[in-house]
Amino acid sequence: MRPPTIRDVAERAGVSKSLVSLVLRGSDQVRPEKREAVLRAVRDLGYRPNAAARSLSEKRTRTIGVLLNDLRNPWFVDLLDGLNSLLHAGGLRMLLADARLNRRTGQDPADPFLELGVDGLVVVGTLPDPAALEAVAERMPVVLAGAREPVPPGVDVVAGDDERGARLVTEHLIGLGHRRIAHIAGYGAVGELRRRSFEATMRRHGLADHVVVEAGDMTEEGGYRATVRLLNRPDRPTAVFAVNDIACVGALSAAEELGLRVPRDLSVAGYDDTSISRLRHLWLTTVDNASHEVGRRAARLLLDRLETPGGAGELHLVAPTLEIRGTSGALG
Repeated sequence: MRPPTIRDVAERAGVSKSLVSLVLRGSDQVRPEKREAVLRAVRDLGYRPNAAARSLSEKRTRTIGVLLNDLRNPWFVDLLDGLNSLLHAGGLRMLLADARLNRRTGQDPADPFLELGVDGLVVVGTLPDPAALEAVAERMPVVLAGAREPVPPGVDVVAGDDERGARLVTEHLIGLGHRRIAHIAGYGAVGELRRRSFEATMRRHGLADHVVVEAGDMTEEGGYRATVRLLNRPDRPTAVFAVNDIACVGALSAAEELGLRVPRDLSVAGYDDTSISRLRHLWLTTVDNASHEVGRRAARLLLDRLETPGGAGELHLVAPTLEIRGTSGALG
């Protein structure tokens, strides 16, 4: 049995094929009774538009490529939800790819999207070679979300204000009476911004001599190992600020293993306010980096670029907030 066509829908609804096309495109130039007749015919017949044919006629695929630096990072979940909600409302679908996997196979991360002919690209998170975006940006709109690396002209960047967020959490720990505060640092421009803001805040409060930064890799294991090194120092810190929530979980494990109680013996704080931080048995003090709003703004910027191509790229920062929970407390 052949699948129903747009002609079948038009005949069932008693309208023209062009009017059916207007309804399927969401046009507001169709009378309500005609729209309802078409939609009823679509439901009755089980009609599904031929996306490939529509792409050929419109010279658009109505798909957006989304390239993630690492699918394992839970911070991306809320960002993708915000991104997808607005793209879907605009009649666009997401195609997702893991940049880390593509690099392991020796493939340029953006190649699959170029082959599929997506209408635009959203890059989520830190990429090792942002210059690779230049060739892509010449062919389609590109938005970088949740990272602060340099980008080619014409590429918009939307991210949380990492300097402000790091300042908030550092001042929170100082306000609790902590002086020996250590930072487990990350990598990339985001990691650098958070580290520099931590150091600057400590200096502003006269605590330059107490600044300690331990390198990390933004993983739980990296956070654990960094915290073990910190807590084995003769002048061990009384508070640890980790570059993200995952590293903060590693810090909690290290403290427990060494017999320290959080927050009585050691305060810890993370960054990103992921779902991990809200688990009741963890209940992390952390920075809400407004990831859902970052995703929505990235989608809005891309939709604007599709509507009006060209122009210089801009940086858009979303204000973070501090979420004070159970892992930070006053110095005893």
